[in-house]
Amino acid sequence: MTDHDPSFPRKARWLAWLGLAHEEHADSSSAGAHPEEGAAHFYRDPTPQEVWLPAKRRMLGKITDFLIDHDLDVLPFTLGVAYDCVTGASPRLAQLILERTEAGQLVNLRWLEEVAREHDNDKSTEVLTSLMNRLERSLDELGETTAGARSATSEYNSALREHFDELEEASETNAVISRLAKLTEAMIDRTHQIEKQLCESEQRTRELQRTLDETRQVANHDHLTGLPNRRAFEHLLEREYREALASGEALAIAFCDIDHFKRINDVHGHPAGDRVLKFVAESLDKISDARCYVARHGGEEFAVLFRGITVEKAYRKLDATREEIAQRRLVNRVTDLPFGSVTFSAGLADLFSYADKSAALKAADEALYVAKESGRNQIVIARGGGHGFEAAA
Repeated sequence: MTDHDPSFPRKARWLAWLGLAHEEHADSSSAGAHPEEGAAHFYRDPTPQEVWLPAKRRMLGKITDFLIDHDLDVLPFTLGVAYDCVTGASPRLAQLILERTEAGQLVNLRWLEEVAREHDNDKSTEVLTSLMNRLERSLDELGETTAGARSATSEYNSALREHFDELEEASETNAVISRLAKLTEAMIDRTHQIEKQLCESEQRTRELQRTLDETRQVANHDHLTGLPNRRAFEHLLEREYREALASGEALAIAFCDIDHFKRINDVHGHPAGDRVLKFVAESLDKISDARCYVARHGGEEFAVLFRGITVEKAYRKLDATREEIAQRRLVNRVTDLPFGSVTFSAGLADLFSYADKSAALKAADEALYVAKESGRNQIVIARGGGHGFEAAA
């Protein structure tokens, strides 16, 4: 660069924007000095530290603001969450936090840990599902290949047998034909062995396919309650939504959350809390049938899908279960201490009253929040079209 480099003013502005301009240049600028005067003395290539240090400071500032805004303790986990949200490394988590904040709900450590746990479970299940799908395709191809080879071997064996019979008749007069007949007989024995081995391979393939089906069932079910898990429910919802939309049938979804579940765990312990979860799961599962599906959505939350009935009928069906559970007086058999009244709150939405499936799910989740804030132990219906929420009687 020379003292009269025409690009210097632009570079000086760029450096000033990054906060790297020297103080002596700032003084000369304020005094009205010409940008080109003393240019050789002012400009130099910035060091890597000078380029990246301001960016690092800005990032740390955003991470600090995130922790302060959500009143989170400075922990390795929360720092990781803040970093993922600030840098865009986890857009799904950032979206969930935004939706929760807009709904007026707290983004606390417990909620973040639950979301992270569900994300890890979903990721593990996704990997397992992908592996199972690949294995299933391989088994199908192996089964088809084995069946085809066995069929061809059987046909080849039959053809050899016919030729062998003809050769055996002619072998009495011709030594060469006699030797050829013996060779053919040996080939027939060998093809019999191959056919037997192929039959055994087909049997093993069928056994592997049955094992794969059983593994898929395990991967799609919650081990504690026996209900379908969140991933299985999302696949089911996708299918039911598509089919109900095509057939013009009604489709409603509810999110149910056990009230004061943390208190149950704190007072009675997690094993007792697990028993309460199973009790609520079994009660909700009683209403499931070919048109109603119940799943554990995560933590103490359950999802219920109603097809072919209006949201009002779905409300009455679910509310009867809510009332039945609330009337029970449960006792911890290990300590003989009463659980008291176990209740749940729920948010219910008509999936086709909203622009898309995501909007309906969000409305049901917000209705659940309204039910919680309005005293719990109730079901609130989300009304589409901007009509808010309704605690049906």
